[in-house]
Formats: sequence, structure tokens, C-alpha cells
Amino acid sequence: MQTIADVMTKTPKTLEEDATLVDAAQLMRREDIGDVLVTRDGRCTGIVTDRDIVVRAIAKGKLPGETPLSEVASEDVVTLSPSDAVAQAVAEMRDKAIRRLPVVDEEGRPVGIVSIGDLAVERDADSALADISAAPPSD
Repeated sequence: MQTIADVMTKTPKTLEEDATLVDAAQLMRREDIGDVLVTRDGRCTGIVTDRDIVVRAIAKGKLPGETPLSEVASEDVVTLSPSDAVAQAVAEMRDKAIRRLPVVDEEGRPVGIVSIGDLAVERDADSALADISAAPPSD
């Protein structure tokens, strides 16, 4: 059985929930990523994506330098354990229509993230999604 630890991106980028949208956007730009895990005292409490920043904040007139991540992050986030089966990630993404799942240890601390692209590369390396996901980032 293939586990989440086999396919996840290790060392996810995190910010505490009182960090601002600007902090998240700068981290995303620096790391060339589209999401940041939101934490409280080191434990995963949510996730914020580049789309969340635009749709849930900027489009509503929120000030990026003053708005904390806790105001726009997806809460009640579904998480996985590194030892969970890859099939569980596929099922969760399909059932809940989500594209990224934080991977946490037994104490809720982020240890990875698995995306729909990670699963596409792993499950069907010849698919269009796998090709896109494996391509180097563009500026």
C-alpha cells in the first residue's frame, strides 16, 4: 500500500494565523507556491491559497497588510496522516471537491501537504495534469 508519506511535499510552508495576507503572498511568491498552511501554536488550523487572498479578501476590499490569515483561511480543514493510504487522499479530494490536503503528525503539526497534482503525477504520470504539475514554474 502506498502511503501519503510517499507522495506528499515535505516541509510545507506555514504561517501563524495572525500573520497578514501580505506575509502569505510574499511567502508564496518567494517559494513559488500557491498555498500556505495556517497554524496556531504550531498546529494546523487552516489553509489559505492565492485564490483565497483574491476572492475572500481583496475582492471584498480588505486591506492585505492589516487582514490576518484567520479571516480568510479555509477552516475545518481535512488533514491526513503520513501513514494514511493514497487512496484516502483521492477519496477525500473527490468527495469534498478540494485540491490540497495538509499532512499532520499525531499532534496536529504540519509535516507535509499533498495536492491533486502530486496524486496525478503518482497515479498517472502520462496525464495532462501530471505534465502540468511536473513542469517547472513560470514567472
